[in-house]
Amino acid sequence: MWLADRLGGLATILCASASMAAAMVGFLMTQNELGLFSVSVVFGIGFGGLIPGYVLAVRELFPAEEASWRIATVMFPGALGMAAGGWLAGVMYDGFGFYAPAFAAGIGFNLLNLAVIAPLVLRERMLPAAAR
Repeated sequence: MWLADRLGGLATILCASASMAAAMVGFLMTQNELGLFSVSVVFGIGFGGLIPGYVLAVRELFPAEEASWRIATVMFPGALGMAAGGWLAGVMYDGFGFYAPAFAAGIGFNLLNLAVIAPLVLRERMLPAAAR
């Protein structure tokens, strides 16, 4: 969480999501166990920052008394997406016989997440301190 303390919740989500997208590209390119474990560490660090980043972003953007329902509202679709992603990867593997299309879909969804979060981070950085 040291990154979140310095950058804020939205920027943490952006960095974590970018780390996970880069790791998924690495999964496609790795050819040995050392590469697999190294890429897994990068992915895990990104994932470890993503969930707390969402909670922190909600807390930064909304009043504390609304946190109980807003955090659940933000986290539930993410949990559904992660569950559906694992299922979809299995379906794609069954259909194609290898995991490259599943990783490509995962990279695509991660890039979509980056496309949503990046403008929010830029908008937040452009706001004067008094408006935050």
